[in-house]
Amino acid sequence: MLDLRQIRRVFDTKPWAAHLYVTEQCNLDCHYCNEFNNSIPHPALADLKKWMDHIRKLDVMRLGLQGGEPLKHPDIVEVVRYAKCVGFCKVSMSTNGFLLNRQLLADLEGAGLDELQISVDRMTPIASTRKAMKSIVHKLDWFKDSKVKLNVSGVLFKETLDEMGQVIDTCLDLGIPVGARVVHDDLVHDRALRDASASEPLLRFLEHQEKLKRSGQKIHSTWNLFAYQKKMLRQEPVEWTCIAGYKYFFVSSTGKFWLCSQVRTERHILEITREDLLSYNRKKDCQAGCGVYCTAQASLAVSHPLQYAGREVAGMLASQVSRMRRGKPERIRDLTAAQQDEAPFYEAPAAAASFGSRCQQGNCLR
Repeated sequence: MLDLRQIRRVFDTKPWAAHLYVTEQCNLDCHYCNEFNNSIPHPALADLKKWMDHIRKLDVMRLGLQGGEPLKHPDIVEVVRYAKCVGFCKVSMSTNGFLLNRQLLADLEGAGLDELQISVDRMTPIASTRKAMKSIVHKLDWFKDSKVKLNVSGVLFKETLDEMGQVIDTCLDLGIPVGARVVHDDLVHDRALRDASASEPLLRFLEHQEKLKRSGQKIHSTWNLFAYQKKMLRQEPVEWTCIAGYKYFFVSSTGKFWLCSQVRTERHILEITREDLLSYNRKKDCQAGCGVYCTAQASLAVSHPLQYAGREVAGMLASQVSRMRRGKPERIRDLTAAQQDEAPFYEAPAAAASFGSRCQQGNCLR
């Protein structure tokens, strides 16, 4: 839920959120990712502070710390602390979780980190993505007594469909908000990453997540984002104006101003003015089929605020009604089993299907 200050950002002309790459180095090499470069050194803490000062002076309210893998930066705790000190109302971070330990989580909490998103694509690693649940599941329990809000997010594509359902079920069994979003194309290297042959299974998976959310499960997505992704997969037009570079922008680990993760400029963030940001309040040639969902979602809210709010309220009301009527909690495995006439997008053996419940008993894979 947004507080009043953030709601104002939907209607005013000030920037809303920014993502800062605290490093572009990463300990993994997922095939779909174009946001890591191990040849670029970590930016100095002093430079990161200057960039955060300027971002805040531009009136940005929310800051997301990105990578690469942000936990690789040796001063990541101080980066979080400084971000809170200069007045960002929300500071979040995205990580693959491999480098997280109990002490680091405690330090990040003490520094004021509001939210941590752990990216998990499958139960087990494969060549295209090693972000596997078995590598981090024992760490999820650490958040029970932490002030840091946790959510798990996966990238949904042909090679993750077989196990993404188990990832979602495991998180729901543990009471952790979770969601999977369709992979976006790589505009930096002109790579089409969405496989047209997987569109129907991807659509079904999105619809199953919607059904779980409607039944009151902790699916970490908005109703608007579900609707947007389904239209994107069906290649249906969406009327909106992209606010990348205007209300939502990115800053690279070398201080370069990027409209989003896929559209980059060579201008330095310290050169950017409010007038520069206002100049990007326009439609973009690349916005059709855009998969940079943080930007797309904010753009939908700014472009059609009443429609956006209406869809969210309708979804919440439907969920309230469904919760009053439901029996036992539903899972992806239940929805898949109910569609015997359709080819499942994953086969869940009995051992895997009970993975989440075994985790609660302390019998987690390591």
